Amino acid sequence: MTGTPIRNVSDTAAWVAIYRAMESERPDAIFHDPFARRLGGERGETIVRTLPRGASMSWPMVVRTAVMDEIILRCVREGAMTVLNLAAGLDARAYRLDLPPTLRWMHVDLPESVDDFRQQMTGETPRCSVEFIGADLRDASVRRDVFARAAANGPVLAITEGLLVYLEPAQVAELAADLHDVARARWWLTDLASPRLLKMLERRWQPQLKAGNAPFRFGPAEGTAFFAPFGWREQEFRSTWDEALRLRRSPPNMWLWKLLDALQPARKRREMRRMSGIVLMQSA
Repeated sequence: MTGTPIRNVSDTAAWVAIYRAMESERPDAIFHDPFARRLGGERGETIVRTLPRGASMSWPMVVRTAVMDEIILRCVREGAMTVLNLAAGLDARAYRLDLPPTLRWMHVDLPESVDDFRQQMTGETPRCSVEFIGADLRDASVRRDVFARAAANGPVLAITEGLLVYLEPAQVAELAADLHDVARARWWLTDLASPRLLKMLERRWQPQLKAGNAPFRFGPAEGTAFFAPFGWREQEFRSTWDEALRLRRSPPNMWLWKLLDALQPARKRREMRRMSGIVLMQSA
């Protein structure tokens, strides 16, 4: 195959699905996604094979999946009635997590992505009530209509896994405001990068991602404080680094990373832990 294996942002869902499949097939798997290999398909396999260090860089995505699974289940236990899953891609959580049948799961993505997911999941039974919504969330009127529908059956948990990093700050600001004001979400679960992480990823993958019109863009220097003007406060920040250690899914040459970390001053160690994380925000 010549050129970039990533043609657009939607292809990144197939890429991450193969990472979920790789984890699920381990004898010591920390989660099981029986649909991931099918959903990732040959496109996902090609991306993992072609990207520099593609297979060895599965650990942050695996950690993100496992931690988000934990937080979603906890929010449901705490009263979430609707899950608003934005840019849902190939996320099969509604089919694989132990969810109550009364839960409403809104699977929202571009129409072609939703159609592809539904076709591949034909014959499978979700654990809860699933609504499939094909919508281009860049259109403000379309977005607000979807969010208003979500608000009709709250409390709402919004999820933007793997989405924000591809958006411009202005787009994230609009999304944050609408999730608060229109969807009236109580919780917002997302992953968040920092400028330092974006620079690291730029050196490794940015040429392929740019060629596929999927460059990484959003990594606010102020971290979760970026969202405060739009009515959100950080409830929980799970450092990808710390969670990788907890879940025993650390990067290659972990001993070297730990040594370098130990040699850093305390301020640098704190920065390292905030470089990348899974964040649960709550409406303020």
